[in-house]
Amino acid sequence: MTFESVLFRGGEQVPSGLSAPDHFVDFNLDQVVDALTARREPYELTPLFFMPLHDANEVRYRQAACRDLEDTVVRRAIDHFAAEMGAVRQRREHALQLRHRYHRYRWYREAVRVYAEAVKTLRDDLHRVGLHSEAMISLREYLEDYARSSAFIALVEEGDSIDEELAAIRYTVQIVGSRVTVRRYEGGDDYRRDVERTFSKFKQGDAKNRLVIYPERADLNHVEAQVLELVAALFPQSFGRLSDYCVSNQAFIDPHLQRFDREVQLYLAWLDFIAPMRAGGLMFCYPKVPTASKRTNVVDGFDVALAAKLIHEGGTVVTNGFSLEEDERILVVTGPNQGGKTTFARMFGQLHYLAALGLPVPGTEATLSLPDRIFSHFEKEEDIETLRGRLEDELVRIHEMFEQATSDSVFVINEGFSSTTLTDSVFLGGEVVRRMIERDLLGVYVTFIDELASISKATVSMVATVDPEDPAKRTLHIVRQPADGLAYTAAIVSKYGVSYAQLKERIVP
Repeated sequence: MTFESVLFRGGEQVPSGLSAPDHFVDFNLDQVVDALTARREPYELTPLFFMPLHDANEVRYRQAACRDLEDTVVRRAIDHFAAEMGAVRQRREHALQLRHRYHRYRWYREAVRVYAEAVKTLRDDLHRVGLHSEAMISLREYLEDYARSSAFIALVEEGDSIDEELAAIRYTVQIVGSRVTVRRYEGGDDYRRDVERTFSKFKQGDAKNRLVIYPERADLNHVEAQVLELVAALFPQSFGRLSDYCVSNQAFIDPHLQRFDREVQLYLAWLDFIAPMRAGGLMFCYPKVPTASKRTNVVDGFDVALAAKLIHEGGTVVTNGFSLEEDERILVVTGPNQGGKTTFARMFGQLHYLAALGLPVPGTEATLSLPDRIFSHFEKEEDIETLRGRLEDELVRIHEMFEQATSDSVFVINEGFSSTTLTDSVFLGGEVVRRMIERDLLGVYVTFIDELASISKATVSMVATVDPEDPAKRTLHIVRQPADGLAYTAAIVSKYGVSYAQLKERIVP
């Protein structure tokens, strides 16, 4: 049975030198990936999160595999295999650090033994569970074929035979002064029994076990190394078999299983990361990924980076949803400052990126298009090396986005052109939104300019709401409704320090 990858249906390889997409920091996905890869350093998972998929069938391939891994019994089997493969790596790395060849070979053989047991156990475990995904069923069938292959059987049987032969070796060590003599054991008196029989009459009950287990040192001392060399000289055939076995099986780990051991950790890392959020009542779902429509819908979505932090701190997570019907393309989000608009924009970007990774996304249900690229524009500090002002820098960055974008791209623009006048902001923002519509892009545009929400039937107005009884209190809910004309006023009032709270603070002592 052919099995290449649990992540890539076609078996694609991960290119070297991958770096994080430009939008990672804007969406706080860098924080998410740092959390996902913590304590999983040996797997080098970070590049895997830099490879979003663009084919719906590839995404569904991953979604099905991830669903299988959510089964408790399947997860337990994979966790056991991962732990055993970790033990294999530790033994092999330990062997490479040892100076004495036969000591090194013995640890190397131990790594092979643990590997063989891990393969057989995973094969048996997966045979007993119900699998539904193409990836995991292919893995199970591959394991069946691999475990029955002549190469694997020879690896196991030859190794077991060597173990038995080495375990049967008996020898004596005689130490006289500084002279050490090693001989084959040819029988002799067992003084242990004589000692026990002599002192048995003094026994008054079961003795307390005072056996001390000394930890094994990293390497042999010079006396132990010399004894081992002498033993090997006495039994050259047995130690020769061990040496030949280790040399001929240097690449004993099957490359397909080695790749699986690494790639499956992407799913496990994500499932472990979202587990506390699920336990806190938040929902995750496998999004639909249509190919012939740009219709978009998310129910009860949230910013996963913020949610992870709030759940850890015992806070409350506010969920939001949105939809874009057949002819709608751009969500224009207005409302008061600190109303959750930027968090909404991050959520929009995160959802599309996580969907393209084939992972469960925040929400009770979701339908999301697969973008060829995601572009983001968030306010940044001026870079003195460019010798450009803030407005010029914004224009250059947005121009570069349009130069690279296609009709399958996604734009996330947060508070564009807030450094200029209202008239210029209306004009520039309008031009950007119109070009997004002309390119048939999907996107979200966060702004304080209400006019942008009604430029075209392709734009959808969404507003950050406030408490009707206390307009100064933000609800953090973003709802689909016409812009109310208060967003820019709120921005100006806050900018110049003449809000109700600011004036009250000045007047009331």
